[in-house]
Amino acid sequence: MKRSPVRSAVFSILLMLAAGIAPILGQTPPVPTASAAKFGDYKAIAQAPYDSWVRSSLYLKMRDGVRLAVDILRPAKKGVVETKPLPVLWTHTRYRRASVVNGKIYSSLKAPHLLALLQRGYVLAAADVRGSGASFGVFQGIFTADESKDAFEITEWLAKQPWCDGKIGMFGGSYLGITQLMAAAQKPPHLKAIMPMVALFDLYDMGSPGGVLRDDFIRTWSALTQYLDLQPGAAPVDEDKDGKLLKAAVEGHKKNRLLIDAMGPLHFRNDKDPLTGASPDLEWQPAGVLKAINESGIPTYLFGGWYDSFTRDQVLLWRNLTMPKRMTIGAWSHSPKDKDISREEMVLLTIESLRWYDHWLKGLDTGIQSEDPIFYQVMRGPKINEWRSAMDWPVAEAKPVNFYLGAGKSGSVASVNDGRLRIAAPALDRGEDAYQVDYTTTSGTTTRWDNAVGGGFGYPDMAANDKKGLTYTTTPFLEEMQLTGSPILHFWAASTAKDADVFAYLEEVNPAGVSTYVTEGVLRASHRALGTAPYDNLGLPYHRGFPEDSKELVPGEAVELVFEMQPTSVIFDKGNRLRLTVTGADKDNAATPHLEPAPTLTIYRDKNRPSSISLPVVGTARLADAGTKMPLFLITGLIFFVIVLTIVFALYMRKRVRPQR
Repeated sequence: MKRSPVRSAVFSILLMLAAGIAPILGQTPPVPTASAAKFGDYKAIAQAPYDSWVRSSLYLKMRDGVRLAVDILRPAKKGVVETKPLPVLWTHTRYRRASVVNGKIYSSLKAPHLLALLQRGYVLAAADVRGSGASFGVFQGIFTADESKDAFEITEWLAKQPWCDGKIGMFGGSYLGITQLMAAAQKPPHLKAIMPMVALFDLYDMGSPGGVLRDDFIRTWSALTQYLDLQPGAAPVDEDKDGKLLKAAVEGHKKNRLLIDAMGPLHFRNDKDPLTGASPDLEWQPAGVLKAINESGIPTYLFGGWYDSFTRDQVLLWRNLTMPKRMTIGAWSHSPKDKDISREEMVLLTIESLRWYDHWLKGLDTGIQSEDPIFYQVMRGPKINEWRSAMDWPVAEAKPVNFYLGAGKSGSVASVNDGRLRIAAPALDRGEDAYQVDYTTTSGTTTRWDNAVGGGFGYPDMAANDKKGLTYTTTPFLEEMQLTGSPILHFWAASTAKDADVFAYLEEVNPAGVSTYVTEGVLRASHRALGTAPYDNLGLPYHRGFPEDSKELVPGEAVELVFEMQPTSVIFDKGNRLRLTVTGADKDNAATPHLEPAPTLTIYRDKNRPSSISLPVVGTARLADAGTKMPLFLITGLIFFVIVLTIVFALYMRKRVRPQR
């Protein structure tokens, strides 16, 4: 472990209180100056008829007798609670609905963007999932059938309360975003809209992408939740005056399972959990109940970030949901720590939440249905981003351009090989780069994976890691180049061992040699078999990961490895370079078996085994070398010019040789 689990857990409590994002405490809701109802701008947000709230909490008994703790915040004006029925927004949380700090209760519902909703006429509620917080029961796994059935009962109970008008919405991010999708699969009649932030879709492809377990991510989350389940700090409900009920609930939490104990032993997608009899990677996830989610028809607004741990999941959710839907992806991580970025996300989330719920729960005209359903940021450098919109994903403007691995030297990094990356396909009969796996390679300890479990965020200069691996770098770009979508890798590779983990990083390198992380992908060679996904996979490589699909390498024999990287949208500046780095380990973020001696990984790059990366390019890719790809309009223009010139020349010559009469 590279961090203290307890320290990470305490830090994460503060983050998770905001339902999956990191709020700027004391921040007031934004008030736009414009009067339009459009993306990021809504005049109704300036209208706040309520200035306070009244909090209550209680135990709600489920069908099997398990009691769940529920917090409720009702709007008030000058301390007088609103009595007329209002819509209710609630969340199903794994991270304590309320906490006690220095004798004072802090509700997770008091995040700034949530109070903005409350002040504009929404009742807020939060429930601890069974086995957590002040709720009774035992936690046996994530997003289990029992947990989802609880969500149905809570939703319908809320709808029947005299202070509810019968219209229910859900909110929250991360675990709290996923519980919304699982609740939708139960089809509660009164659930009218959900807004899952940074939510997972396919558990296996996130937790074990390409068959490589994200060991640190799962262990840290396990330590975090164990701390929250067992240590003092969960708030009791109102009826529990002496704290005996809370003490009994926490005592029951001692039987909770750690997620690493449930998921760690699973090697294949269809492996069964011996305790529950479930196949977690097929059942404990939205992808496993996709049909039911779509049958619910519940309008869904997806809200994510390019540096989130679940970025791939966002676009897959978009593609596979059939109900009314929207998607926003910003230049954010799972829990932004940068105050400027965090405020930007908070302001936009506040506005978009109100527009979404006002439309579906209050029937107001918020412009939400009269504009493009997708908004995403194109990243042009630190804090320099541009909003774009689209009707669908992938965006129609992005076209695949192959960049081929080639011989060096690029002169840009002192790596094992310092290879080149070109648009021109290789012409050599033989070309290869051999690399003895270095188990110290790492993408850092403040990655998208760390940030999702309470850690910091900010990739280091990747050049230090690049030096330990194989690199393939372009010459400088002659003009800026935009990528929007999912890069796809095609590697021809061999190993001296029977298996190999292949990590790939896409980076932008400036003239000073600083290498900035853009995105990444990973595949275990034995999981290389390609199959057909049980859902729309956007045409991306799909590795089913069943035992019968697994095939060891024959040492020294080349095989083709095809896998994707996390989607992104970024502009490479003119004069900068693009780099692809390949390593055999990411020691701080993935569980790669250590072999002694370390095996040698070979990447081939000849005309019969051309290794490449296919990039979703918007516009053109022009490089300062012979492999430069000319824009289509220039090619067309040049051909037209040559044709015209040929005709003119032919007419001229015909006139010159015409016989005299």
